[in-house]
Amino acid sequence: MRPPLSQLKTALTGILGDGANLTEALRELTLEVPVTRLSATMQRLRDDPALSFDALSDIAGVDYREFTGRDPAAPRFAVAYHLLSTKHCWRLRVRVFAEDETEPAVPSVVSLWPMANWMERECFDMFGIAFDDHPDLRRILTDYGFTGHPFRKDFPLSGHLEMRYDPEQKRIVYEPVTIEPRDNVPRIVREPHYGDSTPLSPPPAEPKG
Repeated sequence: MRPPLSQLKTALTGILGDGANLTEALRELTLEVPVTRLSATMQRLRDDPALSFDALSDIAGVDYREFTGRDPAAPRFAVAYHLLSTKHCWRLRVRVFAEDETEPAVPSVVSLWPMANWMERECFDMFGIAFDDHPDLRRILTDYGFTGHPFRKDFPLSGHLEMRYDPEQKRIVYEPVTIEPRDNVPRIVREPHYGDSTPLSPPPAEPKG
């Protein structure tokens, strides 16, 4: 049985101080950490016996570009870490924002949890978020010559390039996308006159009599 979140909140506050930025939602705790303090905080979360977050469950990138109510001046990219303490049966989400939107980067945690290696590579591949001091940061899901990062909100659904096998050259070639744009809004949820440049005129009234 999982202990109440109040115990975890008390333990985090006692170790990290009253300045710990904690939020609770949907029976989960999120600890937001400045990027400059990420490495030290993560090591404390893992090594302090009162916390003992010995397992890293997942790393997820987040693009807040179209997030409802977001301040345009706020950082766009964040990384969320999902930690597990097998000793205390606690789970915690740690979130850190990358300060630079053009070249987002946060410290790597591979030295603390080796399994972060592939997770950070996936986050780099999909979101373009770099992880400083990662031992081998390169793409893991897309091709090495892939252009862009597919999970960014401004990435086109059709991508930038398409690939095919050229029988004359006997190799794979890359070309600009030739897929025709398609309407991805289901018909059942389209507004009246959806896609029209100007609203349709109402049909003429039928003559009376």
